[in-house]
This record gives sequence, C-alpha cells and structure tokens, in this order.
Amino acid sequence: MAIVAGRVTLKDVAARAGVSYQTVSKVINGKGTVSPETETLIWQVIDELGYRINVTARSLRKRASGLIGYTWVPVPPDRVNPILDQFLTSTVHAAEAHGYHLMLFPSPPAIDHVEVYHQLMRSGRVDGFIVASTNYADPRIRLLMDEDFPFVAFGQSNPEWDFPYVDVDGRAGVRMAAEHLIVQEHRRIALLAWPANSRVGSDRMAGYYEAMETAGLAVNPDWVCQVESGVTNGYAAVMEWLSLPQDQRPTAVVALDDTLAIGAMQAAMATGLVAGRDFGITGFDDTPGMQYLSPALTSVRQPIWDVAQTLVPMLIERINDRRPEPHRVVLPPRLIVRASSLRA
Repeated sequence: MAIVAGRVTLKDVAARAGVSYQTVSKVINGKGTVSPETETLIWQVIDELGYRINVTARSLRKRASGLIGYTWVPVPPDRVNPILDQFLTSTVHAAEAHGYHLMLFPSPPAIDHVEVYHQLMRSGRVDGFIVASTNYADPRIRLLMDEDFPFVAFGQSNPEWDFPYVDVDGRAGVRMAAEHLIVQEHRRIALLAWPANSRVGSDRMAGYYEAMETAGLAVNPDWVCQVESGVTNGYAAVMEWLSLPQDQRPTAVVALDDTLAIGAMQAAMATGLVAGRDFGITGFDDTPGMQYLSPALTSVRQPIWDVAQTLVPMLIERINDRRPEPHRVVLPPRLIVRASSLRA
C-alpha cells in the first residue's frame, strides 16, 4: 500500500498492518488485549510510516471537558426548523442525564466544516461529536474515523465505513406512504424527491420503487421529480403534472418531506382539486402543525426524540473508549394518516 505524502493517519497504519483501526487504537492507548505478535507488528508499522501519536489531543481528551459538540447549517432567518428544535431538546435532556452539556456551533455553507472539527479536536473543548445531516463520503466522518475521535452519527454514510450511528428507516417510511395510497386505489402515483446526491433522499426513494414494484405498478419516469426541498419546488412540479390531460397525469404524489407536500397541496388547490378526495398527498417528517392544515397532511413521523435518547448513551460509550453495542441502530418511523391522502 502506497502512502500519499503528507499526514499519516491511524487508518494508514491499520491498512499497512492488516488490522482494524480499532485494534491500532487499542494498542496505542494501552486498551484491550491483542497478541504480542500483533502489537509488535503495529509498533513496527508506526515507526516505518512515521505516524505521530497526538499526545496533546489524547491528554486533553483524558481531561474531559464535559461537552459534546454538535453543528448544523443554519436555515434562513425567515424559516424555522421544528424537527431540529425537537432533536436538540431531546439531546440536551439525554446529555445532561449523563453529566454532559451540548456545545452548539452553527456552520454556514461557506465555512470549511472539516476545519471546524479539526480546531475543536485540537483545542480539547469537546469530548465527542454528534454528526448529523450525513451524506455519501462525508468528510467529517472520514476525519473522525481517521483520528479515532469519539463520535456517533445521526445518519449513515458509505456502507463500507464502520462507525456508530442511529438512523431512521426512511425507505420503510416512504414505502408505507406509497402503500397507503395504493390501498386508496391510486395507481398513478408520482414522487417528489430530492437531488441524486442526497444519501437520505436515495434511501427514501427506494421505498417508493419497492412499493410500486410489489403492487405491480409501472413507474412513469416523467412523474419522478428530483428537486431541492421547498414549497415552491413542490408547487411547480405538481402544477406541471396537473396541467396534463386527465388520463395522463398522476392521481397522487408521495413527497420526501413536508415542505414539498405543502407545495403539492397548494398546486392541487390552485387547479380546483381537493387534496385527499381528488388528489392524494403524503409528506415526510410530520412537522409540528401539519395536523392544522386544511386538509390535514398525512405524513411519516420520525422518532426524533428516541433518536437522541439512543444516540447520546452510545456516544458516552465511545468517549469512555468502549464500543457501543448495538453499534448501528435503525429506528422505525410511523405513518400518520390524515385527510390529505384519504379519498373518502
């Protein structure tokens, strides 16, 4: 294995020695038991590659700040994020129950998020991280894995990466929503999805395709619209579909989030249709207030409170140099049925 010039990581040592990075970490930190032969090999590879153990970072971690770091990309001032509020409230409660506090550091899109994590690790200001809004090849997760720094993710990343996470089964949630519309005797069902580079979006989309295939229903590619989340985008897509002749347009739509679903409801209303009776609509997240829309929105509810209550104890295990078991947790969502998807 060739090592690219520059900083040698714990992962590089593990790959050269033919062991897991957890094994290398245990040897460096004097934790756990490995065979004398393996320990000797690891130290030989450390010398060979010139891997430098970050003694300062290790000592800072042992000192314990009592803080857990969490970052997010702020929404515009004219928008709110009640799902984030619910997650943070639950996380604060869970952290305080374990003697920890949450340190929040918002990261606007223009900021180098990885560098922020670097700075906080080196300063010793946090004992571990909660990483949310994960995506494919997430550079934050790659960094924390390479540095063997304690973290737990709310969401997954590359399937081959081994790290602790808690996630919600978005595929199952969207599948339930599509199956519900099929039970309502819809056969021409459209999908309001997210861009292809979204890991969460791809996972949720798969649930739609699974439900349609199981029911023996063809997917019209013209009825699958991948756009950024937003009421305006949902409205525009559904208006285009509803402008088609009646026998060539969908009779229902599954949206990957509630804002897209609200746009779909506005489009239905603008064309004289009643959501539910004339045009079935489902959302995702069950954002607080969806029950007060007219008609009330059917949506997939994520167990956000349970996510944080599960995630924090896992992170405490990592902070204490233990592997949390279970290592990967996927929680089931619930479909909350309301009038927007009911034909009668």
